[in-house]
Amino acid sequence: MNGAGRATYNPRPTMTDPRHAQPRTPPSDVPFLRQVKSYVLRAGRTTAAQAKAYEVYGPRFLLPYAPDQRFDAKAAFGRTAPLVLEIGFGMGGATAHIASVRPQDDFLCCEVHEPGVGALLKLAGDGGLQNIRILRHDAVEVMDHMLADASLDGVHVFFPDPWHKTKHHKRRLIQGPFVNRLARKLKPGGYLHLATDWQPYAEQMLEVLRAEPLLRNTVGDEHGGYAPKPDYRPLTKFENRGLKLGHGVWDLVWRRV
Repeated sequence: MNGAGRATYNPRPTMTDPRHAQPRTPPSDVPFLRQVKSYVLRAGRTTAAQAKAYEVYGPRFLLPYAPDQRFDAKAAFGRTAPLVLEIGFGMGGATAHIASVRPQDDFLCCEVHEPGVGALLKLAGDGGLQNIRILRHDAVEVMDHMLADASLDGVHVFFPDPWHKTKHHKRRLIQGPFVNRLARKLKPGGYLHLATDWQPYAEQMLEVLRAEPLLRNTVGDEHGGYAPKPDYRPLTKFENRGLKLGHGVWDLVWRRV
């Protein structure tokens, strides 16, 4: 999530939880998030350029959350192509890069962080990207209510919130029930790509993935079960800074059996 609105899991939110706060409203003709249930919004102000991107590019790239109907990828993208779900894209730099180097694939991107959505709208619009659509809504609800089983060719979850304190580990997004739900949304042969810069979380991710019978590791037991960074995932500024400080980054790439 590149340090913007990191993905997390909240099993029992309360109405007094600040995560239920309404984000500032974008232009009235643009669909937007009403409730946040599985993300913590980081502080950040939408810039004038990002606000302009909502107005100019929002109608082209933003999709409404529609829990009463299945997502129609062909209608949304105007073509039939492999579909990848991106859960939490931060400020959108990595997402725009991946979409640009993989024009044959379509990317359904979920993020609740308003400045991040504005930033990706600007990158997609200015860059002429045709294979991005954005849902400014909780990815867990999108997955549960809009996506059919075996409808995805891939899922990306990059740098979700590690929730460092032990008492907060229950809020981590990558847990057994969630991974099982993700696996069921993947087509046979579809992949799940996770990345984290926090080793204890990487170890938990590996443990959770190993316990999921619907998934198999693409690298087996090589390199401790962690995959080399795929070429399509760029190094973010946040990641580069960490690497210079001697921090590690762990990629996990598993496939649906």
